[in-house]
Amino acid sequence: MAIGAIIAGLVLLVWSADRFVEGAAATARHLGMPTLLIGMVIIGFGTSAPELAVSAMAAADGNPGLALGNGYGSNITNIALIVGLTALIAPIAVHSQVIRKELPLLVVLTLIAGVQLLDGELSRLDGWILLVVFALVMGWSIFQGMRGKDDALTGETDTQLEQNLMSMKAAIVWLVIGLILLVASSRLLVWGAVTIAQSLGVSDLVIGLTIVAIGTSLPELASALAAIRKNEHDLILGNILGSGIFNTLAVVGLAAAIQPLSVAPEALYRDWTVMLALTVGLLIMGFGVTGWRKIISRLDGALLVLVYVGYTGYLLSTVVAASAG
Repeated sequence: MAIGAIIAGLVLLVWSADRFVEGAAATARHLGMPTLLIGMVIIGFGTSAPELAVSAMAAADGNPGLALGNGYGSNITNIALIVGLTALIAPIAVHSQVIRKELPLLVVLTLIAGVQLLDGELSRLDGWILLVVFALVMGWSIFQGMRGKDDALTGETDTQLEQNLMSMKAAIVWLVIGLILLVASSRLLVWGAVTIAQSLGVSDLVIGLTIVAIGTSLPELASALAAIRKNEHDLILGNILGSGIFNTLAVVGLAAAIQPLSVAPEALYRDWTVMLALTVGLLIMGFGVTGWRKIISRLDGALLVLVYVGYTGYLLSTVVAASAG
């Protein structure tokens, strides 16, 4: 039952998030919202909606490890597995503004998150601090975008929205249906994950870092594969980094604001450390040894995938050890 709940929950979660984003984007379009804001806020939010819904539900249900593990595990999965696999298929172009802004920003935000973990808990105050920082980052990003730096992307997004624009009635219907199913599928997924964790005798943190993190990262994986098919490799990194900022601030922040989270020691010395190392590693890969290289190579991709396999293998070994015990 629990395994079936996880599978059904993940499938429904990804599908409902997609419907929710389509309905929200079309509704915003009908209401006259600028295309740039639709792309940055609504569609950007949509790829991280599964993480947000699952972590909020887990926190409300009293499963802090699952909420934290989902947020951090999604970042690890996005960088190590998704960027790694994508780079193996085709080297990823790195824009200079990504190196100058988004990557260093994510490193700083990750360090802030680590400081909050030092006392062994994430309080409601910690959560609200993360949410306020997230609002400031989003406001800054929107301000930068409105200055005309993303005109090419705006034009492309504008054309796609016009071609696929549904009626206002249909948009509202899909918006409501998507939101309801997003909540329902999140609860189903959390129930299945917690049940499996309890039956195996392992922490919900490990379940959140593995099964749930991979499942909620499926929208990012789908976006990356679509970008490969369209030969738009440079957009992949922006999507992954945007999701990383969202997970670090909004996903974990909302969970802590709902219910203070007790933090296991390994969440800091193991999981946060891996997340920070991967983020810094990505920054180094972008800069290279002798300066900005403009690509993340296949060799870089292989290294990232190996790190993910090693990290996940270690987590699974703790599950086996717990089951044997």
